[in-house]
Amino acid sequence: GTLCHICFPVGKIDTPIGFSCFGRVEDELLQRTRKIDQVIQISRRIRRDIVEMIGYKKPGHFGGSLSIADILAVLYFYKMRHHPTRPTWEDRDRFVLSKGHGAPALYAALAEAGYFPREEFTTFKEQGGSLEGHPNMKRTVGIEANTGSLGQGLAVANGIALGGKLLKKDFKIYVLVGDGETNEGEIWEAAMLSAHYKLDNVVCLVDLNGLQAMGPTREIMNTAPMEAKWSAFGWDVQVINGHIVEEIMKALDRADSIKGKPCVIICKTVKGKGISFLEGKPEYHHSLITKAQYEQAVSELGE
Repeated sequence: GTLCHICFPVGKIDTPIGFSCFGRVEDELLQRTRKIDQVIQISRRIRRDIVEMIGYKKPGHFGGSLSIADILAVLYFYKMRHHPTRPTWEDRDRFVLSKGHGAPALYAALAEAGYFPREEFTTFKEQGGSLEGHPNMKRTVGIEANTGSLGQGLAVANGIALGGKLLKKDFKIYVLVGDGETNEGEIWEAAMLSAHYKLDNVVCLVDLNGLQAMGPTREIMNTAPMEAKWSAFGWDVQVINGHIVEEIMKALDRADSIKGKPCVIICKTVKGKGISFLEGKPEYHHSLITKAQYEQAVSELGE
């Protein structure tokens, strides 16, 4: 089958001689169940790493990093074709984090995959460190684009996608945008371009957690109905629970079958997911937590 992440085989499993079709299906289901369990455990570790990386001595983007942990776990450990020891491999799938303030989640996923040691977490937001507050491709291995100025990631992904088409490459570009970020007009200009050029190698994931820095998205700039907007711009649209690993996997698999148009997966999520006192709280978009809160968060996430 196809190699996904580093060495986990997905797709067709060859049937051994004398192996019944029922046995084959049973084996595939067992492998998928094990993979789902593995990704769930990875997403938990990503959340714990986010908390430990930011810590309690400096402010950080807890809410929007925790909301995308499950999505990144599925991308890096199930779907994407990539190789940590060959980060510039020409045929790799690309990931662009348009909502660059979610960088702690991306750093945690990259370290988990083996792009750099977890010890580098201590450099997060430190002067001269390798892990800046927003992704910097010149500083951090595995980063495909500098992001943080909101609204630009989909346009960057389009450029990479057009280049891939010209070079006749089959790689995919996955881009993650925030729902608050869709306040930006550039998102919709880029969405129009993706559809116009039939960029079926672009998959956009929207982190629909309903909150942005200053409060509920619907009160600051109501972007609903999200599904209808993307559909009107010519995209294939799916709406899923962005915290259910199997749903994310199925949506990404379905995106592979769509030809002639880009795909968007609207992921309904919870800001601060996984930590009780952070969930659904806009004040933790970017904040400082106390030592007691830090210890509680680590405890809730477990070992």
